[in-house]
Amino acid sequence: MTAFVIRRLIESVVVLFAMSLIVFVGVYAIGNPVDILINPQAEPLERERAIAALGLDRPLWEQYVTFLRGAVTGDLGRSFVHATPALGLIVEKMPATLELAFVAMLLAVVLGIPLGLWAGLKPDALSGRAIMAGSILGFSLPTFWVGLMLIMVFSVMLGWLPSNGRGPTVDVLGIGVSFLTVDGWRHLILPATNLALFKLALLIRLTRAGTREALLQDYVKFARAKGLPQRRVIGVHVLRNILIPIVTVAGLELGSVIAFAIVTESVFAWPGMGKLLIDSINLLDRPVIVAYLLVIVAIFITINLVVDVLYSALDPRVRLTESRG
Repeated sequence: MTAFVIRRLIESVVVLFAMSLIVFVGVYAIGNPVDILINPQAEPLERERAIAALGLDRPLWEQYVTFLRGAVTGDLGRSFVHATPALGLIVEKMPATLELAFVAMLLAVVLGIPLGLWAGLKPDALSGRAIMAGSILGFSLPTFWVGLMLIMVFSVMLGWLPSNGRGPTVDVLGIGVSFLTVDGWRHLILPATNLALFKLALLIRLTRAGTREALLQDYVKFARAKGLPQRRVIGVHVLRNILIPIVTVAGLELGSVIAFAIVTESVFAWPGMGKLLIDSINLLDRPVIVAYLLVIVAIFITINLVVDVLYSALDPRVRLTESRG
């Protein structure tokens, strides 16, 4: 296990280095933040001083080397707009995004697996068909449109839930969270539901397909032939064997939920990393954009490592010592 984790960490460093080069070149080679950040009517001398202060007067390769030197110590540059460390801005907004993403994935898993299991066990029943029809809607409806409809129905027409913001937070180990307060949950329900819809539909279809396939396997037929109760057959022999692909997909989708919560955060004015990214793109705040993308890459790498470790817990046949990078 230790050797596996060390090997994966080394691979992660290589991936982060490659991604930093791609992201840096891609972001810094497009657009000119000087046109947005500096008054076009400014004197040429003042304009040159501002460009030099931002480090934009140096060649691209030199800017990248400077960025790498700082990244080794955890310095991903200073925001052009806020004049503060870019990583600090992202860390400040990260709890809101992580809270929203985890609640959304929790909703998707808690609802998706039982519904998919039921649809797999009752494929011809009205309930099973209704579940699959609902999953098709979850795939088809655009996230931004669903968010607007949720606001229209539950905030405007019924007045039950707030349409924007995060609500009051409570500090837990120095991190502000809103799910510990009633008003925080009221602010969280709509954006979390909107963000969970697509993942819910995905898990329903994945669980149903796995259930239908598992029911045809010999070990399930043998368990039924031994006279085991239906609950034990489903819980031990079916569900346990279909959990591995579900855990894999759920883990990877958690990373995508964190990375692509931008639309939901914009619709509901949720103060997370996604909204910060949109604002930074509009202002061409390059250090914040680069720092955000690298943080997302690091999150994906961490999630992949956790998923690999969970393999061994769910399936004893998987041996991490036999894994190859």
